[in-house]
Amino acid sequence: MGPPWQMDWTVQARADRDALPPHVREIIAAVRAELVTAEDPYFRGIDADSKLPDGMTVEPARSSRPKGPRIAAFDHGRGWVRYTFIHRAIDPQIVVEEVFWQ
Repeated sequence: MGPPWQMDWTVQARADRDALPPHVREIIAAVRAELVTAEDPYFRGIDADSKLPDGMTVEPARSSRPKGPRIAAFDHGRGWVRYTFIHRAIDPQIVVEEVFWQ
């Protein structure tokens, strides 16, 4: 299976996203679009995230867990989306666990 991936949000992540100002929610919608259409949602390899929009990067939450949670920073590091990719044979999906913006 390949993109587009399904995306789900934890209850808290959805509430945090919905509480943000409208212009930030638009940025998060753009981040979501990039994640669900990525060939490799882990963004593995050197410069794997080089094709992402300006101000957005993706990196592992912990370098010791290469297939673990990822942090997609946006708005030049002012905010992030922490997500996990669940690679199932049927219906693989991205689960957003945390949303933050300052």
